[in-house]
Amino acid sequence: MGTPHDPYPAGTQDRLPPAVRITVRTAERMRDLGRRLAALLGPGDLVLLNGELGAGKTTLTRGLGEGLGVRGAVTSPTFVIARVHPSLTGGPALVHVDAYRLGGGLDEMEDLDLDVSLPESVVVVEWGEGKVEELSEARLQVVIERTVGSTPEADDDARVVTVSGVGPRWAATDLAALEA
Repeated sequence: MGTPHDPYPAGTQDRLPPAVRITVRTAERMRDLGRRLAALLGPGDLVLLNGELGAGKTTLTRGLGEGLGVRGAVTSPTFVIARVHPSLTGGPALVHVDAYRLGGGLDEMEDLDLDVSLPESVVVVEWGEGKVEELSEARLQVVIERTVGSTPEADDDARVVTVSGVGPRWAATDLAALEA
């Protein structure tokens, strides 16, 4: 067995699809990416979103909610910690968690009963790295980084989004479909 973040036996990581890196220049394009990501997700999927404040994690999740066809406006759950958005289409609910203010890792997350919601929902955790990986051996890790332009032509508001799959669920999934 690998490390806690590597659920595969030694030598099997090469079976995962390569991570994709996508440059996103506007908030609408970030929502579009969320909608494309939703097409790959189903009940039981865990998505970890990481990036600095204002990077676009909630904007991506808003597009994900649109793509999943869930009820309610997807907004930052910073002060309520978690919001559940039921499906309007018979698909999985979206459970949107903001772990920014949680410092104790999985112990504090257990109070949210995410392990109960996970099998029937898509669970998206902002700031989840190092806190919720033990919920599932399979997850998508999404890292959003702001780019800093060094030339006048550069787009200072661009983000680079890196999406990588971890675990057997993602071994046969072509993440390149997100680059469309």
